[in-house]
Order: sequence, then structure tokens, then C-alpha cells
Amino acid sequence: MQTAAPKLTWENATGYDFFVSLHVLHEPARFALRGAWAKGVRSRLPQADRECLEEISDFLLGSLPWVYGLPGARDGEAILDAFAEIEPEKRLATLLSSKEMPPEISERLEAIAGRGGWTAQDRAALLQTMKGEGYEGAEKEVDAMLDLWSRSEAYGERSLHAFISYYQVFFAEEEARIRPALQQAVARGQEMAEKLAMADLLAELSEGIRFEEKALQFEELVMVPSFWIAPRVFLTAGKAGQGLFFHGGRPEDTSLVPGETVPDALYRALKALADPTRLRILHYLEEEPQTPTELSRQLRLRAPTVIHHLNTLRLAGLVYVTFGHGDKRYAARTSRVSEMYLQLRRYLGSPDLHRGDDLSGRPPYVA
Repeated sequence: MQTAAPKLTWENATGYDFFVSLHVLHEPARFALRGAWAKGVRSRLPQADRECLEEISDFLLGSLPWVYGLPGARDGEAILDAFAEIEPEKRLATLLSSKEMPPEISERLEAIAGRGGWTAQDRAALLQTMKGEGYEGAEKEVDAMLDLWSRSEAYGERSLHAFISYYQVFFAEEEARIRPALQQAVARGQEMAEKLAMADLLAELSEGIRFEEKALQFEELVMVPSFWIAPRVFLTAGKAGQGLFFHGGRPEDTSLVPGETVPDALYRALKALADPTRLRILHYLEEEPQTPTELSRQLRLRAPTVIHHLNTLRLAGLVYVTFGHGDKRYAARTSRVSEMYLQLRRYLGSPDLHRGDDLSGRPPYVA
């Protein structure tokens, strides 16, 4: 029996990108962002604030449901005001606790915060739970959480100061830049929602991710465009029966780096295609969808190598990814290749040039 699609509501607020941008600036490679530019932005912060943000950056996407729960505009200033009103010892627990975190983890972390320290038993229990939940890099993440929660009051004070500093030196200006793009993204998403089925809508907004029905067991799905999260997405729980779906809200002809003239989407696609192995992968995926394991056998390459190439293709929007049982399944997204070609022609200043145009009457060009 097929369940009803969740009700869609749309959210337009810049405050989500306050935390998303901080996360991206500390993980630039995962978002195909130039590491040197991200480091330059971070270097504008005072050293103490920079160190604090580095220590908590891995957890900041967990703050997005908290932002959704704020009243009013939910912009950068509203975030700082609301965060300042929280008692210092409760700030990290309020901000960094995820609704999807298993109760045994959150309860133990709260106990550690209350004691102001942790034991070997705490670490072993957290590690066992997180490995059981399938967390990657569980040991590193456990050690970071133990350090944070054992000094929650100190981090509460430091994080407020660091957030204010980040807003003043970077995000206040960035917020003004991204606001019109987010408004356009909501309008575009609403228009697409009137024409597409739910699965197709999410695949387009996520640049190629297909969700199985069981992953969308929500009564309501709140669609939140984020300028900074593209080309990735983030799906998390909100209120009871509610999901929050954060998707790319940056125009395809715009770069994340202010002043950069080469569009991010075009650069990622061209870079992804400039590799013979990735071209072979697209060739095989055009014939039929495959898992990384199946591709590994066909290409006679190690699975980690194939996964690396698939991740590059995913960031370029050149493949569909279906999440199911076991391995992810990939398929070629050939429509993106056609879109990239037209985008390249527009960028080069030839908006009327199409694949079928006759160039035979033009004089030869030799270089």
C-alpha cells in the first residue's frame, strides 16, 4: 500500500546559512569549495574564535532544527540574540543536540556536561553505540564530543563570542548577498512542485538524489533552500511528523566565492568529465544503474577508488543516487550533460549556439 506524499511547506530564511557556511568553510573539500579561499575567510577571525569554531564545526548542521524553531525572521541577528539568551552551560546542548541522536547518546552527554568530566566507561559506551549506529569515524567523533560536553559552560561562552565575531567579519555582508537568491530558490521550487511528482522534485532540487519511500515517512516536509549547502543536501527531523529538507539554493550561474566569474556548477561538471575513469563510469551507468561494488568489478578497480570517482560525479550532478538497502545505486544523469553544454556556451558568450548549428561556413581557426 502506497503512503500519501507528505505535505510541502516552504521556508525562506538566511539564518540557516549562518551555520551551514561555518560547516562548509571547515570542510571545503566535501563541498567542492577552494580550500585556500575557505582558509582565507577563517583567517579573518581572531585566533581564539577561530579555534573554537574549528572544534565545533563538525556538529553545526545539528543546529538547523533549532533555527527552524526560532520565532520571527530567523536571520543572523535573530540567531545571535536567541543564543545569547540561553544560559552558557546549556548553549551547546541546545545548539548541537540532534533530534536524530539516539537517546542513550544524548542522555550520557548531558550527564557528562553535568559532571564536568568523563570516564573511560563513558567513552567505551559512546563508542559502542555510535559504531552500532554506523557512524563513520566514530572514535574521532566520540573524542570531540567528550571534550565539548565535559567543558560545556566554557564552550558556551566561547561559542557566543566566536559567532558574534564571525557575523561581524563575514556573515553580515554575506547575508545581504544570498538573500535574493534564496527568495528566487523558493519561487523556483514552488513552481517545480506544481509540475513534478515528489520523487522527481527532490531529485531535481538535490541535483540527483533519489529517496526511497521509507525515507520520507513524514506528514509534512519543510523545504529549505540553502545558498551554501549546494551541491549537497541535509534531511533531518523537525517537530513530530515533520521533516526538514535542506537543498541547494544557489543559482547555477553563480559561484560560492564572491566575485568569481566561473559558475560553480559548470566548473564541477567540467572537472568531473576531465577524467577517463569517470567517463567510463558514466558510459556503464548509461547502460544500466549499478552499485559501487558492481562498478568495481567491471572497472577492475578497488572499491574506494570507484567510490571516490562516484562522489566527484555526484558533486557535479552527473549521476542519480538512490538510497536503499545496502549499497547506494547510481545511474547516469545525462540531462545534466546537455545542461552543462548550454551553460558553457552561455558563459563563453554564445547564447544562441546549439548542438545542431552549422559551422562549416565559418573561416578556419588555427592556433
